[in-house]
Amino acid sequence: MPPSVCSSNPSSTSISKFISEQPYLHMLETKCRTMTDLKKIHTHLIKSGVIKDKIAASRVLAFSAKSPPIGDINYANLVFTQIENPNLFSWNTIIRGFSESSTPQYAIHLFIEMLNTSQVEPFLLTYPSVFKAYARRGLAKDGAQLHGRIIKLGLGFDTFIRNALLHMYVSRGFLVEARKLFDEDEAEDVVSWNSMIMGLAKLGEIDYSWRLFSKMPTRNDISWNSMISGFVRNGKWTEALNLFSTMQKEKIKPSEFTLVSLLNACGHLGALEQGNWIYNYVKRNNVELNVIVVTAIIDMYCKCANVEMAWQVFERVPNKGLSSWNSMILGLATNGFEDEAIKLFARLQCTNLKPDSVSFIGVLTACNHSGLVDKAKDYFQLLMDKEYGIEPSIKHYGCMVDILGRAGQLEEAEEIITSMKMEPDAVIWGSLLSACRSHGNIALARWSAEHLLELDPNESSGYVLMANMYAASGQFEEAMDERISMKEKHIEKEQGCSSVQVNGEVHEFASGRKLDSEFNDIHYIL
Repeated sequence: MPPSVCSSNPSSTSISKFISEQPYLHMLETKCRTMTDLKKIHTHLIKSGVIKDKIAASRVLAFSAKSPPIGDINYANLVFTQIENPNLFSWNTIIRGFSESSTPQYAIHLFIEMLNTSQVEPFLLTYPSVFKAYARRGLAKDGAQLHGRIIKLGLGFDTFIRNALLHMYVSRGFLVEARKLFDEDEAEDVVSWNSMIMGLAKLGEIDYSWRLFSKMPTRNDISWNSMISGFVRNGKWTEALNLFSTMQKEKIKPSEFTLVSLLNACGHLGALEQGNWIYNYVKRNNVELNVIVVTAIIDMYCKCANVEMAWQVFERVPNKGLSSWNSMILGLATNGFEDEAIKLFARLQCTNLKPDSVSFIGVLTACNHSGLVDKAKDYFQLLMDKEYGIEPSIKHYGCMVDILGRAGQLEEAEEIITSMKMEPDAVIWGSLLSACRSHGNIALARWSAEHLLELDPNESSGYVLMANMYAASGQFEEAMDERISMKEKHIEKEQGCSSVQVNGEVHEFASGRKLDSEFNDIHYIL
């Protein structure tokens, strides 16, 4: 039998009366907005002795256990430890607070302490927070054991508990358990459907996620937003934009997160017309232009090659975070405005923001595209000197290898590779191999190709580039050997793919085959 709630608990009417009779408690309920306010009120409650009452203590605890920036979970824990024989409300409050904090493991510790030391039994509202903590800590196996307790106590009927369990299982890849729980649920609860859709999309099961979305008996705005974000997360850019179009017809309002996802999709597809529409939607609906939204808009315009519009957005908005600067620098660098990118990086250095690893990738990219090898070396040295406290990453090394390789400084590129603290990746070996082909260094090319094929034996570029190099230098037998080796290993050269936007729709084409049903019509127009 499930534990019963004590009938001697004060009624909501008596609690309201008690609070109204205490000036500082009334102030906490009606005027307290910050932790500074709370601490002043708490001090008065301690001095007057009112804090000894469980109602007063629970109200202080409830405010301080709220999520940041309002609450302070450490202060809440201090308050909790001062409560003698905490009641169920106090236990639930502190457990929930920790489950939503940066240290969810303490929610689990407190729950175990509650089981072992308290006379108060956990009840319906206790368990969802504990399952949330298990999910956030990646401890679904431990959570499954608690699931067994839920079944024994006969609490498996509770919707909140079931949804928390489902979220824990699906978010941690326990698809068998999640599907079993989902299939058992006879109630058509939209929260459980949304949990499955979001969880499957995050795990890369986007087709499964889409099938569930299509079968949903009822959908809310979270359903639509989750499915669109899932498409974008899994590189299904066109599907995301198509679903957004349907969403608009259904008069469903997109969330800020969905708008950012859609801008991302437009950027990847080069869908400028749709990106413009989304930006205008943001302005028409007074969506807050915070740093995340601003960065997404700038990034979209840069990827769609409309640098002028990206620059206008960048200069006009007041909320320019470091990510906005980085997006603009990289956008300028990749769209033929290398000098402007370098000047913007210098401008960033003069602000109260410090360049990060992404900033340096942007300015190194600008140097690469403009052939400024010496300047790139200066920036790379700035990184190596750790003036900004940045540890050079494999991407920074990759930029330098590409810069030196393009300039024909292959020996220096080789030195960079051999001095790396981490193992070079396929991008670096491919970059050096391409440079060797351009500058006719067969010996170094062979060394690069060997390492490239060690990392990925099915990578076609190593074989193709070596075959082309051998052929260009008159070594036709060696070139033929490379081609034969590819054929024997069933390795095919990856086909190129491109897209074109016609009347607001994005159509994709691949070399040698048709991806679009309207191929003939579009081909005729072009």
